[in-house]
Amino acid sequence: MTIKDLQPALIWNIFDQITKVPRPSKKEEKIRQFLLDFAAKHNIAVKTDAIGNVVMSKPATPGKEKAPTVILQGHMDMVCESNDKNFDFENNPITTIIDGEWVHADGTTLGADNGIGMAAALAVMIDDKLVHGPVEALFTVDEETGLTGANNLGDGMITGTMLVNLDSEDDAEIFVGCAGGVDTTCDFHYERSLAPTDFHYFKVDISGGLGGHSGGDIHLGRANANKLLCRFLWNLSQKHEVALVEIDGGNLRNAIPRAAHAVIGVHTSRKEDVRVALNHFVADVESEFAGLEPTLKITLESVDRPEYCVDSETTTKLIEAVYSAPHGVMSMSRSIEGLVESSTNLASIKMLPENHILVTTSQRSDVDSRKWDIANQVEALFTLAGATVTHGDGYPGWQPNMDSQLMHIASDAYKELYGITPAIKAIHAGLECGLFRLKYPHLDMVSFGPTLQGVHSPSERMHIPAVERFYGQLTRILEKIADL
Repeated sequence: MTIKDLQPALIWNIFDQITKVPRPSKKEEKIRQFLLDFAAKHNIAVKTDAIGNVVMSKPATPGKEKAPTVILQGHMDMVCESNDKNFDFENNPITTIIDGEWVHADGTTLGADNGIGMAAALAVMIDDKLVHGPVEALFTVDEETGLTGANNLGDGMITGTMLVNLDSEDDAEIFVGCAGGVDTTCDFHYERSLAPTDFHYFKVDISGGLGGHSGGDIHLGRANANKLLCRFLWNLSQKHEVALVEIDGGNLRNAIPRAAHAVIGVHTSRKEDVRVALNHFVADVESEFAGLEPTLKITLESVDRPEYCVDSETTTKLIEAVYSAPHGVMSMSRSIEGLVESSTNLASIKMLPENHILVTTSQRSDVDSRKWDIANQVEALFTLAGATVTHGDGYPGWQPNMDSQLMHIASDAYKELYGITPAIKAIHAGLECGLFRLKYPHLDMVSFGPTLQGVHSPSERMHIPAVERFYGQLTRILEKIADL
């Protein structure tokens, strides 16, 4: 069985097509062309804006023309994470696997975030059995790395008064609010030094972490590979002179780092001390993360002596700054039980050309001042360490409206179909709804989706029965709005 054999066949067939189209963030040309070709094939009115967003329009079922226009919204791009470092997300399709009641990919992110949202909107566009008012389907670019599409939505692209965001990850839950966020980058400039000839060199490698979404999974306490790596290097540097040759960890601002590595050197007379230190460190980490990180691996191997290393002053400052930098939950909401209010993700460490090392962090909060407070703490720490710190523009949170008409319609639709009253929640992840509200303050908005787990990591999977309920709820919402 393949995913094309699953029900409802319409949404699964479209999702299958989407998995075959490469769509990394900021490289959405192929998926945009897929959308334009889809519209042409099915005679759907379509338009694009300067940033690359796409909007399709479907007229109302005869007799329902006076119903409010509903916008169905998802994003084109996907997080590209793979267990195979050589997997080419710009050209290779995603291979899907059915495992019981779940669909996952073969060693990569599945892209159900937000491929299933796109598939649902496209299914509505061609489902001739639906009764509905006017419908617009908005597909935005670069949600995962910058919310660029939502932030630059062209004038007149959408006309509706109700917006259904199809980018949430829990069945039987309706989201009416989300956190805002801001990214902070810390740039270290280093001098190259000749690598000591009397040092022995090792590669320290951390891999196999579960990682996950830096908003939705941050409260789970999973290992941050960047933090673990610099913890080991700091411990080592307290007893030995350490030469740093290479360091790399994490990839995306909104993914908890699953892997990191460094190439280091210590005096030849101390090489056995490094192996002993690593063994003790591995034992500590295994104890601390027992039952939480079953596949986490920390290894050490000897490597050839390089020609150059990072100067000792920058090495010390970088290790100390990353080791002491905050990561994880900073505060919990006092208004919604169990909701993370504020957090920070120490997302990536990258060596760049011209002797630069860039550390990227991402702060989230549904309290704007708290978001900036954490970002400023990161700035203060890394400035003390000698880095040049800059903040992104950030994006706003979405404040819940508990009087939302659309929220009540969406809740009633799920209860009518499945006999369960869905939970009304806010989410600690960032959604595009906050940016839409800035440009279109009149919009009534909700967000929901099928159950996804492990998003932003190769363990991402989607619950098959939840997809049927997701599409059923969506189509029932449209039917109910058509009768307004």
